Amino acid sequence: MKKLISGVAIAALFLSACNNKSATTSSAADSAAIVSARNKTTAMNSDLAFIKHDVDGATKDYAPGFTELGNGADKPAKNLDSIKMGLKQFFAAFPDLKGENLHAVAQGDSVIITGTYSGTFTGAFMKIKPTKKMFKAPDADIYTFNKDGKITSHSNIQSDATYFYQLGIPMPPKKK
Repeated sequence: MKKLISGVAIAALFLSACNNKSATTSSAADSAAIVSARNKTTAMNSDLAFIKHDVDGATKDYAPGFTELGNGADKPAKNLDSIKMGLKQFFAAFPDLKGENLHAVAQGDSVIITGTYSGTFTGAFMKIKPTKKMFKAPDADIYTFNKDGKITSHSNIQSDATYFYQLGIPMPPKKK
């Protein structure tokens, strides 16, 4: 009888240990899923605010030290006031900017939003005169996040050449 009780007790402890490990693994997976969902929502809200020309809404969840990487063609931007000013200039140049078919995918501290973006170049942008031509291109926005759910960087994948070609803007000469 002692052996049977000891056997049952050992089996119960073993099953309990397995269940605890499972609960821990499940809890960690649930936690990761919650963080991914939070980051996905934050990134999508930033993109939606961008499409609405809401500079403050698009940048409200930027972390201190945020970096705008663009598509890698230009030097990264870190000054939030300059970034906001650039966005305002961009919105003035493309007042009908829109994004369609947005889809978000989140993994770890990264979120990628894909969609098709379009707009008509009707206002001057930096030193470029408007061409009154329209662009329409697929793109992906890539956001990274810190542990507090704040956006630490943004980049996109579409090249300037795609937009310049559609807008009738000659590419600037390559820097030597």
